[in-house]
Amino acid sequence: MARNTSRALSIAASVAAIGLLAPTATAYAGHRAFTPGLPGAGDRYFPDMGNGGYDAQHYSLGLKYDPGTKAIDATAKITARATQNLSRFDFDFLGPLKISKLTVDGRKASYTRTGAQELVITPDRGVPQGRVFTVDVAYSGVPKSINDPALGLSGWIATHDGAVALSQPFGSATWYPVNDTTHDKATYDFTVTVPNGLKVLANGVPAGERTQGANTTFRWVDRQPTASELVLMAIGHFDVRDTRTATGLRNITAVDPASVPAGDKTAADEFNKATADVIDWEQKLYGRFPFSATGGISVLAPDVGYSLETQTRPVYARRTAGALPSATLLSHELGHQWFGDEVTPYVWQHIWLNEGFATYSEWLYSEQHGGETAQQHFDEAYKSSSTDWSGKVADPGRDHIFDDLVYTRAAMTLHQLRRAIGDTAFFALVKAWPAQHRYGNDTTAEFTAFAQRYTHKDLRPLFQAWLYTAGKPAL
Repeated sequence: MARNTSRALSIAASVAAIGLLAPTATAYAGHRAFTPGLPGAGDRYFPDMGNGGYDAQHYSLGLKYDPGTKAIDATAKITARATQNLSRFDFDFLGPLKISKLTVDGRKASYTRTGAQELVITPDRGVPQGRVFTVDVAYSGVPKSINDPALGLSGWIATHDGAVALSQPFGSATWYPVNDTTHDKATYDFTVTVPNGLKVLANGVPAGERTQGANTTFRWVDRQPTASELVLMAIGHFDVRDTRTATGLRNITAVDPASVPAGDKTAADEFNKATADVIDWEQKLYGRFPFSATGGISVLAPDVGYSLETQTRPVYARRTAGALPSATLLSHELGHQWFGDEVTPYVWQHIWLNEGFATYSEWLYSEQHGGETAQQHFDEAYKSSSTDWSGKVADPGRDHIFDDLVYTRAAMTLHQLRRAIGDTAFFALVKAWPAQHRYGNDTTAEFTAFAQRYTHKDLRPLFQAWLYTAGKPAL
């Protein structure tokens, strides 16, 4: 995500501390003990997010959207594998959407909605450990976004002509039932029906569209594992371009005409080309693009005003019509495709591994395109009175995950690493790190250990000063 001041200022308690629905053993046939999955995934910043007892593998989401009422009529088919003998399990599901039908492996299951966001499902029989099972949920209503006092607006957000889903850190549960934790990635497909004239974009690649009467149905397929906070849905009167970059990567971009000055006939082509140029430059830095397609979406969303690294194609939400995203902003959000999307923090405490690399991508873009060098950016930040030295980069706190600390100071940490190991080792490391952790999760400890192994240097004093200690480090 590209940090924005209004969001930052407006915007294990471990598994053991989650007292909701304490597990009780239940005996089933074969004398197996079946117990409930935990209603949390162990993220102490967000103890209600995520769930235990299963590994989500695929989400098949279908919805029909009515722009007049802003309501959806939706289905979710979730395929998961039990990681314990399950008597019951939870999904995260927020807001007023009403469930009309719920089955597990085709059989009716009982369910309740409780706590902050728990959809508690009890199948008619236990699910043995290792078994792959499916949950089908039919639901409808008008999704409501989340406006967190510290973290800002997220979730399903109505726009002037449609909607956009921007789900970092916890908005996906506003529009579909989900295991909403960064460390349970899954693949997706989307089938979305809208009135003729509207377009639909999602993660991955398009898989066809069909018009029938007054409506058109769009299908998208996302074949690479995706964290729920990176799931994309955008509906509107978009001007879409579907091309290839110079390296042959599919590049699907969309411009909401309301997000650019009236009468601008070149915006869609310019946005597509700028995206292609930046992504091909970043492939030289970070290695082969990790997903089946790239792109981006420029949309007018006056209540949002930030950009988000939704997987495969970031969303650039504009408060008012204006210039297209700059190459610097593109380098930030597209840099996230390696750092944050391909490799995702295990829990939110480690978000600097997203934002530090994305911010440093901006500095590198400037350095390699005739602007200020990364060293000049570092020096200015070190001298600036606005740089945040108040907390620990590796543990900023729940309400500060979008603060300057995890953007600027994190980028400064990477620059200090570059100075300590030299350019050759540094640029080799930033290719090796995402490649060796492809589609997985990371922590600060894993990254620092990797850097030391990769360079054969004792980097512990550097990381202690820049990541684990509050206050301005001495140079």
